[in-house]
Amino acid sequence: METRSTFSTATRTLSASSLRERLTSISTLTTAPLRPLPRIHANIDFVPAKIPRRRRLQTLAVAIWSTMIAITTFLFLVLASFPPLWPVLAWYMLWVLYVDHSPEKGGRISPWFRSIKFWKYFSDYYPASFLKTCDLPADRPYVFGYHPHGIIGMGAMCTFATEAIGFSEAFPGIVPHLLTLTSNFRVPFYRDVLLAMGVCSVSRQSCSNILNGGPGQSITIVVGGAAESLSAHPGTADLTLRKRLGFIKVAIQHGADLVPVFSFGENDIYEQMPNEKGTTVYTLQKKFQNVFGFTLPLFHGRGLLNYNLGLLPYRRRIVAVIGRPIPVEKCEKPTLDEVRRVQERYIEELMWIWHTYKDQFARTRRRELNIVE
Repeated sequence: METRSTFSTATRTLSASSLRERLTSISTLTTAPLRPLPRIHANIDFVPAKIPRRRRLQTLAVAIWSTMIAITTFLFLVLASFPPLWPVLAWYMLWVLYVDHSPEKGGRISPWFRSIKFWKYFSDYYPASFLKTCDLPADRPYVFGYHPHGIIGMGAMCTFATEAIGFSEAFPGIVPHLLTLTSNFRVPFYRDVLLAMGVCSVSRQSCSNILNGGPGQSITIVVGGAAESLSAHPGTADLTLRKRLGFIKVAIQHGADLVPVFSFGENDIYEQMPNEKGTTVYTLQKKFQNVFGFTLPLFHGRGLLNYNLGLLPYRRRIVAVIGRPIPVEKCEKPTLDEVRRVQERYIEELMWIWHTYKDQFARTRRRELNIVE
């Protein structure tokens, strides 16, 4: 009991002296100037509240198309949640997988769908346009080779899969078919959107069926493919072309003129993570490509409500220069030497496009066009 009393007294004495010291320190602090708290600087550049309605609609159109696979898949799953619709959806999937061969036979192109206002907003977002270097008579088939691939190939879609920038008006009588991976036509509803745009499978059979359709039929192949998407960095134009002989062989077999197309700005609409050869990122991306047939570039763009964080492309101009046609003689079994001779002429025309228009459309380039492989 005595020990407790002594401890309580000591505690009270200590507390009193401590209190006086604290009061003294507080009075000293109040006389000293207060330092402002450090401001937190946000790196996100948000969109202003007042933006013209037209620009908002352009951004919305790009956002919808960028997520179209997710939107159509979600719609299919929502419909599948209603049991009365199961028989209809089952018949639809059977039709998609086993009956409908439109992706291999020229698609179901809809001039009305290609011309709706949505695509105009989409193309004006960048803005996207094309430059016509000469007329293309509609008395023969054509194979357009599109370069570079970019991350997604937005310029190719604006030019050849819609009428937003006036392809059919500039080249009357030519029916464009942009080609893409066959796997895209297995996604419910999304496939039907692609077919209405005139987009078809990039398989050899599909190419033959379209080009055999008669004069004016054309296909557009984004030549570099998945491998070239890994080289899509702003200010660069590194093309995967030397090893790409298949599209030239197809053109010779069907007597179709080859038309090189170089799209200035295609590589500028996204920023990609550094992935030079030899890095871990590049190795993993190539392994993924070898397993699945496509690759996943690590890229970023802007967001719906900000300018520097998200997966939407940046607003950067895209100009597709459509070059002069390279006539070829029809031969069902061309030799490798003949294919390579045509390829050299094709590369010369592609380089002519670059050197003629680079100072006009690629002023911020970091280096010259380079054919890496």
